[in-house]
Amino acid sequence: MEKHVTVVGVLHIGFGALGILGALTAFVFIVGGGLIGGFASEEPIVLAITAIFGTIIALWAGLLAVPGIIGGIGLLRWKSWARYLVLVLAVLDLFNFPIGTAVGVYTIWVLAQDETARLFSAGSGQQAVCCPD
Repeated sequence: MEKHVTVVGVLHIGFGALGILGALTAFVFIVGGGLIGGFASEEPIVLAITAIFGTIIALWAGLLAVPGIIGGIGLLRWKSWARYLVLVLAVLDLFNFPIGTAVGVYTIWVLAQDETARLFSAGSGQQAVCCPD
């Protein structure tokens, strides 16, 4: 199960990084499009609206990605709180069809196992495997 936990941690870090990249891309395209449209139409309201909405969308997407990165790092460091955080994120991932659904199902399967719970209660996967009580 240790390898599965590592895969889940890396998946959540990777998808979190993609989420931040998507947020930055959305910001650049929305605000950049507003700049181009605002200068072309000579309407300052276009600049203001796209700047506000581009910033809000980018911040929202970035804020949704950060817990995945934090939880993934926590899983790789065998922190028990990370298991619960990533389980909650996995339930939310189920609604992100199709890839998020697959990641969510796999994450729930890995983190809901009794063996995984024992690994996290021991403090680290390596410790639980090499030195059982």
